[in-house]
Amino acid sequence: MLDLDLGKIGGSALTDKIDVPKARSWEEIGAEIPATYVPARNTIFLSYALAWAEVMEAPEIFIGVNAVDYSGYPDCRPEYIAAFEKMANLAIKKAVEGKMRIAVRTPLINMTKGEIIRCGLELGVDYSLTHSCYDPLPDEKACGCCDSCLLRKKGFQEAGLIDPLNL
Repeated sequence: MLDLDLGKIGGSALTDKIDVPKARSWEEIGAEIPATYVPARNTIFLSYALAWAEVMEAPEIFIGVNAVDYSGYPDCRPEYIAAFEKMANLAIKKAVEGKMRIAVRTPLINMTKGEIIRCGLELGVDYSLTHSCYDPLPDEKACGCCDSCLLRKKGFQEAGLIDPLNL
């Protein structure tokens, strides 16, 4: 197991002592990169996945980034993913030797939150067991008003469904 403590890097409301934005309007959510952006998080995750893919000789890396209904994180954009994929194929031995190419797959990147919710249901996801809240309550339940909770609410509304968490 690899220990990866992004709290040691800090710089984000998710990894440091910075307030998580709450009850923001859709205009505010889309206006700027929020305090919940974790510096280089997806680069770190993809780099670990790349190293493992090279060892396993796996030509594909999957990541669940989304560029439609999201908080504006720069490492969730298609151009970032394309740049990482290009770099990955310059960085690993088998690619340099022409024996393998790495492809970074992003099956959720162009889906709305509603489409993601429906896809999850088709795959059997029990959403009553999930949340992605940025600032959970002391009992570990979702706060219901951070950007992530608001985007979840929007997704269930778009899908025409009731969120089992009643956010």
